[in-house]
Amino acid sequence: MRGAAIVSAKEMARVEKKSIEEGANAEAYMDKAGAEIARIVQEEFAPKKVLLLLGKGNNGGDALVAGLHLHELGVKVFAYHLYPPEEYSPLCKKKGEAFYQAKGIFLPIEKTTEFPSDSLILDGLLGTGFSGKTEGLLAETIEKANACGAPIVALDIPSGIDGNSGKAGGNAIKATMTITLGMAKLGLFVADGFNHIGSLRVVDFGLPKKYQEEAEVQGYLLSDTVLEHLPKIERTRHKYKAGYLLAVGGSPGMPGAALLACSAALRSGVGIIRLYHMPKMEEELCVAPYELIRSSNFEELFDETKRAQALMIGPGMGRNEDSKKRFLRLLDLPLPMVIDADALFHLSQVKNFVAKVPTILTPHKKEMERLLGAEPTHEACQKYAKEKNVVLVLKGAPTWIFSCNEAPLVCTRGCPGMATAGTGDVLTGIIGSLLSQKLEVLPAATLGVYLHGLAGEIASEELSNEAMIASDLIEALPEVFHSI
Repeated sequence: MRGAAIVSAKEMARVEKKSIEEGANAEAYMDKAGAEIARIVQEEFAPKKVLLLLGKGNNGGDALVAGLHLHELGVKVFAYHLYPPEEYSPLCKKKGEAFYQAKGIFLPIEKTTEFPSDSLILDGLLGTGFSGKTEGLLAETIEKANACGAPIVALDIPSGIDGNSGKAGGNAIKATMTITLGMAKLGLFVADGFNHIGSLRVVDFGLPKKYQEEAEVQGYLLSDTVLEHLPKIERTRHKYKAGYLLAVGGSPGMPGAALLACSAALRSGVGIIRLYHMPKMEEELCVAPYELIRSSNFEELFDETKRAQALMIGPGMGRNEDSKKRFLRLLDLPLPMVIDADALFHLSQVKNFVAKVPTILTPHKKEMERLLGAEPTHEACQKYAKEKNVVLVLKGAPTWIFSCNEAPLVCTRGCPGMATAGTGDVLTGIIGSLLSQKLEVLPAATLGVYLHGLAGEIASEELSNEAMIASDLIEALPEVFHSI
């Protein structure tokens, strides 16, 4: 499930510097990085005109190497420089001379400079070492690049984003794509960073594996190999073998969350699902899928645990005293469980909670803040997952998945249209279904998040980010499973 490692910009700089001190060739790194950048740009965009926006550091050198490769392929390449060449780093200066010898065109960036929209921009203004605030002509250049309408490919990190904190220091490049080098930088996934990176590619620039392995890792990107955990289907299976899921949710005036979660579970492979809801909801639940078994007899649930494989708790269950009492009794059940929504509210009031069974929590940031009683930093979330013996899915863009003894995993799948009421309930249903199909908690959580993100992307493609609603993700699930 692990893809590229995620490190702080400081840590990346440290291991790269160490490798050079121990004999690696910095210019060879730049040459390979530039060649890979050019290859991806040609494959993804096939541009006829490329504008290099150059700073004075090695980020500008990477852009110049890429520009030279594109120039040799017949692309018109223009190098716009913000600083005089005498201020360049040695490698940036050397690559600038090579670009000039190949009859590349250099143009100074001035207040009157405008960037044509019929081009592609390679952002080599600032590297991952940037912190502080963009000002003056630099800030104006970034603003003009963002406004011109041309696609922008950021090299390593969008200029203006802090590679450690992810904070935007004033104006920052809004990239169409970011090509990050070696290992992914933490700043791409926190604070403002994820709003600026566009799609993400990670390329190898030749850093030996030993230096990557000794780096202090903040997490890993969730890779497509998570799909290997998709439950296998046998021809002879029956509904109980396919997965029997118990659900506790729904309260008067709040039937929708439970129905979304249960419908998502039904579309994610579960064989049978039984929803236990608050009394006097029969009319509100009359629109439930025919396949959903419904009951308000809460005591019956405890007998059903002898046959069921998993439990999902929370969507729409309410926050009153009755729902709290129900929740506290459920914590002692012997089934793997996913806890969400109102159940997380109740959990935040349970002192000294430690999960007794395999458990997944799916809070968004405000719910996580309530659980912690403090700001949900990644360090605090990792500590919580370990101390409480849970897998913790911190929903957002991107979604971070924390577990007891593993580095966090980061899922970048999904779309902005998923920021609508009910999509979290859909995720709970998908994860609940996977738990009922006997996946362990970490594979169930990671695969569930991945499938949920794919469903969002498919729904957005068909309906737009503006028009999609949570139930559209459920409608997209058949296409998700067909596609994989």
